[in-house]
Amino acid sequence: MKKTDYTAVVPVAGTGTRLRPHTYTYPKVLLTVGDKPIIGHILDDLSAAGITKVCMVVGYLGDKIKEYVNAHYAHLKVSYVEQAEQKGLGHAIWLTRQCVTGPVLVMLGDTILDADLSKFMGPGGDCIAVKEVKDPRRFGVVETKGGYITAMVEKPEHPKTNLAIVGIYSFRNSSQLYGSLQRLVDSGKTTKGEIQFTDAMAAMVKAGHKIRPVAIDGWYDCGKPETLLETNRYILDTKTFRPKASNSLIIPPVYISPTAQVTNSIVGPYASIGDGAKIDSSIVSDSIVNENAHIFNMNLSGSLVGPSATVVGRKDQLNVGENSEIRFDKTSCDI
Repeated sequence: MKKTDYTAVVPVAGTGTRLRPHTYTYPKVLLTVGDKPIIGHILDDLSAAGITKVCMVVGYLGDKIKEYVNAHYAHLKVSYVEQAEQKGLGHAIWLTRQCVTGPVLVMLGDTILDADLSKFMGPGGDCIAVKEVKDPRRFGVVETKGGYITAMVEKPEHPKTNLAIVGIYSFRNSSQLYGSLQRLVDSGKTTKGEIQFTDAMAAMVKAGHKIRPVAIDGWYDCGKPETLLETNRYILDTKTFRPKASNSLIIPPVYISPTAQVTNSIVGPYASIGDGAKIDSSIVSDSIVNENAHIFNMNLSGSLVGPSATVVGRKDQLNVGENSEIRFDKTSCDI
């Protein structure tokens, strides 16, 4: 079975409530980490693995996601389905049943994974990614024996293991997966008010279906401001960039978009500056400045600045949404 036979399913319909105010007007997956939006890293990984067919589940602000993907990933065959109501991950994947035949690789759209995807598309059968975590109550959790999963539960109150399911799922025969999802949807069963993907897979395991756990080390959450910044630091550490700025000091690792303008400033370490951003007379470290944001006379650290936001004034820690403007003094400037 060739890698090109696989269809990747990528759910990106979530509203990203923990990243507000950014996600009031901007999809979470379009926020920058490192040198590009979250979804860009995911699609790069799929493309590098040889996958050419992608089905994305969109919902909230889905048109912006389509615009970005169509502009930057024309080499991929991307289709879209809409999840109009947030009914859970299982429901989102069930909606893609008309788009997928043959093998399927599900990759969640809210995390960045450092994993060899070839391990999930080899001859070894169906498998899912797992990782040991400190608090497994927040995740789907698996139990294993003899190299296979024997049980799995979504967000258990009293988990029997600390092996969490972390965002990659591979099935060589997608009809078996969609059959289990269909039975789950028909039954009306929900867990914590949602149709859970874990419940569909658990039913398959209970019926004797073999699913292997594949342990991965690199799993980077993008769901909260602090974890988004942590993921940004990871990406900047693992890639090589050659940022340019005028009359400025760059302290690596730093990414500055070729279309950004940085003057009279100190940038870094661990700063990402997006397309069209303007930074003048400022110090920016351990921060993400999204596209077309303007920053003047600021000392920022541990901050997220949303697309097209304007920040003028003094040292602080900020979490600024799209099209916002913040001024701490009466300075008048043209930026």
